[in-house]
Amino acid sequence: MKFRFSVFALTAVLGFAAANAEANTTLTVAVFPKLDQEIKAALPEWKKLHPDVDVKVDALAIGDHHTAMLTALATSSGLPDVMAVEVSYIGRFAAGGGLEDLSKAPFNAGQYKNQFVHYTFSQATAPNGAIVGMPSDIGPGSLFYRKDILDKAGVTEADLTKSWSSYLAAGTKIKKATGAYLLASARDIEDIYIRSDLKDGEGVYFDKAGNPVVTSPRFVRAFELAKQTHTLGLDANITPWSNEWAEAFRRGSVATQMMGAWLGGHLASWLAPDTKGLWRVANLPNGVYASYGGTFWAIPVASTHKALSWEFIKFLTTRKDIQLQSFESIDAFPALVAAQDSPFYDAPVPFFGGEQVRTLWRAAAAHIPSIQRNKYDDIAHDAVLSALDKVINDNEDIHAALQEAQNQIAHRMRR
Repeated sequence: MKFRFSVFALTAVLGFAAANAEANTTLTVAVFPKLDQEIKAALPEWKKLHPDVDVKVDALAIGDHHTAMLTALATSSGLPDVMAVEVSYIGRFAAGGGLEDLSKAPFNAGQYKNQFVHYTFSQATAPNGAIVGMPSDIGPGSLFYRKDILDKAGVTEADLTKSWSSYLAAGTKIKKATGAYLLASARDIEDIYIRSDLKDGEGVYFDKAGNPVVTSPRFVRAFELAKQTHTLGLDANITPWSNEWAEAFRRGSVATQMMGAWLGGHLASWLAPDTKGLWRVANLPNGVYASYGGTFWAIPVASTHKALSWEFIKFLTTRKDIQLQSFESIDAFPALVAAQDSPFYDAPVPFFGGEQVRTLWRAAAAHIPSIQRNKYDDIAHDAVLSALDKVINDNEDIHAALQEAQNQIAHRMRR
C-alpha cells in the first residue's frame, strides 16, 4: 500500500507542477543539428498550449553534443531539462544511470509502445527494463545513388541492388566509364552489412547474453566486402562528414551512399542542393534491411522541470501533426506509426527526380528487426573500425584483426 500511495502522490505532485508552475519557466533543451530547426518549427504550437513556458535550445555538432552531455551527466552540472540522444549512443547513456527511467510513474512511457515503429522502444530499453528515451525519428537504411552517373555507365538500379557482388560489379563499370567512385569509403559497406539481417533481440556487436560476436561470419563477410571494394579501387577513401565528403557529392565523384533515410534532407538542404533531380533512392543491396540512425528524447535525473520536460517530449513524439511537421521540415522520418499515414508520403519528391521515396522508407521500416543495445556498443564500434583500417591499409588478415578486436572488447568489459 505504501508503494501505491507513493506513486500516486508523486504523480499528483508532478501533475500539479505542470499545471501551476509554468509562469516564467524556461525549459532548456540540448540537441544536435537539425533538431534545433525541428523545435523552432514546433514552438508556435507549443506556445499555444504553454504560453508561459519558453524553450531555450542549445545545439552542438553531434559528436560534441554527446560528449558534452556525457560529461554533464558524470559531473551532474550543466545539464539541460531535455536532451536528444542519437541511437548509437543510447547504450552508453543508459549504462550511466543519469537519465530518468521513463517506464516508471509518473511517465509510464510503456503505454505508448504500440504507437511507435516496432523496433524503437527496444533500442532505448536497458537490460534491466528501464526506458531511457522516447523515440522521435528513425533511419531506415537506404541506397542513395546518382542516376546521371549510372546512365552514363549503362548501369541500372537493379544492377546495384540485386546482390553485393552485383553492386561491386556495377561499381567497377561505373569507375571505368565515368571515373566516379562507387563509395566514399569502404567503411560504408561494412557499416551497413553488420547491421543487416539481424533477428529480433540480437545486437550489432553483442549476442543476447551480452557476449561480443565480432568474429562471427557476419563481420568476416562485412570485412571481405570492404576489403574487396578497396582492392578494386571503388572507394574514394574519404572520411564521412568531412568537407571532402560533401564536396564529392557536389562534384559527382561518388555514385552511391548507403545511409539512413535522413541523409536525403542533408543532401537537399546543405550537402549538395545543386544536384536536385540527379539522385534516386533504392533499398539496400541483396534485399537486406537495416536501421541506420534515429533520435530519442531523454530527461536527466537532475532536471529541475521534469513534469514540463515530459510534456514537451510527449508533444514532440506522440502528436501526429508535430511528427509530420518535423518530417516535412528536416526530413526526420517519424517514429510514430500514425504519422506514417498521410498523403505527404505519396507526393513526388523533386530532389529525387519526382520519385515517391517516402513510401519506400515506410515499407523498409516495417522489415527492420528490434536490435538490442549494449553499453559497450561504442567501444566495440571503435575496435571494429580500428580492425578494418588494419585490414584495408596494412593488409592484416581479416580473422586475426577481428580476433584482436574481440579481445580488446572483452578486456574493456572486464575493467
